[in-house]
Amino acid sequence: MQNYVWQKNYSGSVANDCLEQKYPSLNGKRIMKKNFYNIIKGRFLVNDDALKNWRFIIFLSLLALIMIGSSHTADKKVHEIARLSNQVKELKSEYVDVRMRLMQSKMESKIIKAMEQRGLFPSETPPQKIIINTKR
Repeated sequence: MQNYVWQKNYSGSVANDCLEQKYPSLNGKRIMKKNFYNIIKGRFLVNDDALKNWRFIIFLSLLALIMIGSSHTADKKVHEIARLSNQVKELKSEYVDVRMRLMQSKMESKIIKAMEQRGLFPSETPPQKIIINTKR
């Protein structure tokens, strides 16, 4: 059997010291538990080297603000792209509609009907060529 040193540590328990010497993993768990409680209680913000902790916290806060801002601008761009693509679809359909009306208005039968309403009729005699000979 091993001889154990019976002394009090910060926990104040002699039995705990013996257990920690026999089972070193308990010491690590206890330290981790103590550190966790210190973080929860906020002791890392008021201890001696708190300045570096505050610097890191401010740095993380600034990174979070930058990340939030960039995600908002990305969302705005996505909405703008969606709005513009809908506008492009509407303009394409309007273009097709106007082109169809133009093609129909260029048809000879439509032109004849429109001119009949104004009193103009197509000639029944074919056009004749006029040839002018000029001598210089």
